[in-house]
Amino acid sequence: MVPTLEVGQRVLVDRVSYRLSDPKRGDVVVFKPPAGADVNVCGVEPPPGQACARPTEERSDTNFIKRIVGEPGDRLKVIRGQVFINGGRQQEPYARPSADCPICSLPKEITVPPGHFFMMGDNRGESADSRAWGPVPEDWIIGGAFATYWPPKRIGKL
Repeated sequence: MVPTLEVGQRVLVDRVSYRLSDPKRGDVVVFKPPAGADVNVCGVEPPPGQACARPTEERSDTNFIKRIVGEPGDRLKVIRGQVFINGGRQQEPYARPSADCPICSLPKEITVPPGHFFMMGDNRGESADSRAWGPVPEDWIIGGAFATYWPPKRIGKL
């Protein structure tokens, strides 16, 4: 999540709000990824040039933190690290796009399944995310990260 978050930085997570309302594009969330996410395993091997459209069915025990870039039903593709939703390029001032990583250009569109969210790290060239291991079911989202508390020089809102 560099530059938004540094490695080792600690966040506060709201575990209640998503029980009352749905997560939305742009939110930074803590969640359980699909099993195999730590080694970039997709539930069904995607064709060349396409992001993982279907995750493994089991969830990991590890917590991840990423940004929601795709909501249920969105048609999504990634070109040179830039996200395109339903044909339009997304304005993401927080993102650090990259054109030269294996999953930075996935021009074949996928549709985010109902009840799932597509997650990406802000450092697009260095992030292991939904491009490799697929969308995340909504009920695997733990909560939204809203502030940092460690280290002291980085305390503040996200």
